[in-house]
This record gives sequence, structure tokens and C-alpha cells, in this order.
Amino acid sequence: MSGKRSRARRHVLQGLYQWQMAGQDIRDIINQFLDREDAGAFDVDYFRELLRGVPARLNELDEALAPCLDRAIKSVDPVERAVLRLGAYELAHHPEVPYRVVINEAVELAKTFGAEEGHKYVNGVLDKLAKRLRPVETA
Repeated sequence: MSGKRSRARRHVLQGLYQWQMAGQDIRDIINQFLDREDAGAFDVDYFRELLRGVPARLNELDEALAPCLDRAIKSVDPVERAVLRLGAYELAHHPEVPYRVVINEAVELAKTFGAEEGHKYVNGVLDKLAKRLRPVETA
């Protein structure tokens, strides 16, 4: 992964994981990342929007993901759960980002941070979701 948006997604994933596991306030997590030295190396606006958007639309995202999962969202590994929610958010709310880019970025995040075979699960779930949310683009 390269580019400012890819680095933003990487930080969003880390922030979502922190939020899921520790219940820390999203504003505090955002500030924590923005206080880092590499804040200029990623797309800060995109980072903020994604990290605010996923928790704000959590129920909507989990409901959209549910038919694509083989288990309850809460049973999915926490890293893969965060990746899936991030991917679902981008698929639903960023039509300017091609669905293949969303899936590829999610798979790369899962490869880097997730369980050994987690990226395959992420790929399958987001592919199903893309067909539901973007039928014209995926046709």
C-alpha cells in the first residue's frame, strides 16, 4: 500500500481497533494520530471522515454486512471486523472510490494486521457486499 489515502486507511484501521477493544472516544483517537510526527504523510481529512463515519453508522454497516457473513459480526476476529466495517463504509459512502480499490485496500490491511487467512474472508465478504451495494459497477 502506498499513497496518502492508503496510509489514512491504515491509521483508521488502527483507530477502529483501538475504539472496538478499549472503547476510547473517537475524538481522542483522532487527536492521538494527528499529534504524531507523520500526520503530513497521510490524507488527514479522509482519515477523520472515515474514523468518524464508521462508528457513527455502525448499525447501518453491521446490517449491510450481516447477509454476507457466515456468523454474527461480533464473532468475527476484531481486526477483520474493523477491516470489514471500514470497507463497508467506503463501499456505501464513497462511490468515487472504485469497489475493486476498496476491496484491494481492505485485503492488504487484513494481510498486514489480521490473522493468517483473514484476508481471504475479508475478500469474500466485501465482494458479496459490493455486489449488493454497487450492482451496476460490479456487473
